[in-house]
Amino acid sequence: MPAEAGGELEIRSVAAGDEGLRAFWRATEREALHALWDFTVVWHEQAHELAAIEPSSQRILGAAKARIAASLAHLEMVVVAPDARRRGVGRALLERLEEIANYYNCHKVTAQVLAAGSAQAFLEACGYKLEATLPQHTFKLDVAVLRKFLL
Repeated sequence: MPAEAGGELEIRSVAAGDEGLRAFWRATEREALHALWDFTVVWHEQAHELAAIEPSSQRILGAAKARIAASLAHLEMVVVAPDARRRGVGRALLERLEEIANYYNCHKVTAQVLAAGSAQAFLEACGYKLEATLPQHTFKLDVAVLRKFLL
């Protein structure tokens, strides 16, 4: 592939965590985000994971994880053990993640789930609204993008 500066350009995959690539991101990311959003972006991405634990047995009944970045919380997953479902475990995990998102001044939580599936029904029962449906998005299945405004 020709390179504008003369000579050839090589495009290759690098391992996740490659130190050279990490250094490149550190050196260029702030300017790139400024160019993309037309204002200075301070990007502090965080990951939060929660576990719902039964006090008597210390058994994990469910877990949830979310990412927070750019005043948005992205719900990645809520999982409840089959024998613990319909006991409020998932709802409690979701409420705690929303409290964390509020603490970090997020204005909404988003989630992507299988369209018309049980996860969509659960999130809608918890106050989430359908924002869009992405046809044949993941595994060639329709994906529902849901959101809940917090502030």
